[in-house]
Amino acid sequence: MSVRVETRDRLTDDEVAAVRALVDAATEADSVRPLNEHVMLHLRYGGDPGARVILLYAGDELAGFAHVDPTDEVEGPSGELVVHPAHRRRGLGRRLAEAVLAGTGGRLRLWAHGDGEGAGRLAAALGFTRARSLWQMRRSLYAPLPAAPMPDGYRLRTFEPGADEKAWLAVNARAFATHPEQGAWTMADLERREREPWFAPEGFFLAVRDGELAGFHWTKVHGGDGPDDHGHEPIGEVYVVGVDPSARGTGLGRALTLAGLAHLRARGLGQVMLYVDEENTSAIRLYESLGFTRWDVDVMYRHR
Repeated sequence: MSVRVETRDRLTDDEVAAVRALVDAATEADSVRPLNEHVMLHLRYGGDPGARVILLYAGDELAGFAHVDPTDEVEGPSGELVVHPAHRRRGLGRRLAEAVLAGTGGRLRLWAHGDGEGAGRLAAALGFTRARSLWQMRRSLYAPLPAAPMPDGYRLRTFEPGADEKAWLAVNARAFATHPEQGAWTMADLERREREPWFAPEGFFLAVRDGELAGFHWTKVHGGDGPDDHGHEPIGEVYVVGVDPSARGTGLGRALTLAGLAHLRARGLGQVMLYVDEENTSAIRLYESLGFTRWDVDVMYRHR
C-alpha cells in the first residue's frame, strides 16, 4: 500500500471531517483524546497564523494527522499527532513524526496525551527526551466542600462578555507570565472560546478589589452531546484559575477555586477535573487539600 504525506496551512471541509473521524476513532480506542482543545479549535475555526497540519495517507485512507504550532520562538515549535487505530504497528507513527521533524528543522516539542507506552517508545526511538508532565486531577463533587469566604476587600462577580475581555487578558498574562501556553492568550483566543457551545458567563467568576480585577476562576462543563464529547456523562472542569501577582498570599486562589466548585455542584454534576503542571507543586498542594487526586498524565517530549 502506498503511503504519502501532505502538508497544509488549512484544510477543506472534507479533510476536517476526516480528521475528526480519525480523532473519534483514536479516542474510542485509547480512552483519551489525542489532540488538545487548542488543536480542535484550530480545526473548527480554520487555524492560527503560521500553524501547519500534516496528513498521512495509506492508499486513499487518512491514516495519520499532525498539527504543528511554530509561534513560540523561545521554546520552539510544538506539535501533536495521532495515527488511526486501524493503521498502527506499521511504522506510520514514525513516518508521521519524521515528517513533522523535517518540517521544523529537527527542533520540536511533542505532546503525548495519556502517557502511553507506544508514545514513549516512539519518542525514545527518534531521540526525544521527556521534558514536561501535565497532571489531570479529579474530585467527587458529592464529597463536602470546605468553606472559603472571599478575603476582606474582594468582591465576587461573573464575567460580562463585551466588557471584561481586556481586563481579563491583562490579569491572565500577569498571572501566567511564565506559563508557555496560558500566558500568551490573545483576544482572538478568548473570543474563539466565547463562541463555543460550552461557554457560560455564569460559570466564569471574577474577583474584584477597588474596581480592579484581581483574580478569576473560569469553569467549564463538557460531556453529553456536544460535537467533541462522545456522549460521556457531563463532568465539570476547573478550566483556569488565575490570581494577579499583587493578590497572591491572600487566600484568593483557594476562595475562587471553591466558588467555582460550588457552582459546578449546584449544576448537578458529580465529578470535576483540572489540569496542572507537575512542577507547580504549590497548586498541586492546594488542589490536594481540596480533595483532588491524580487521575492521568500528559507528557511533553522534546527534540533538541
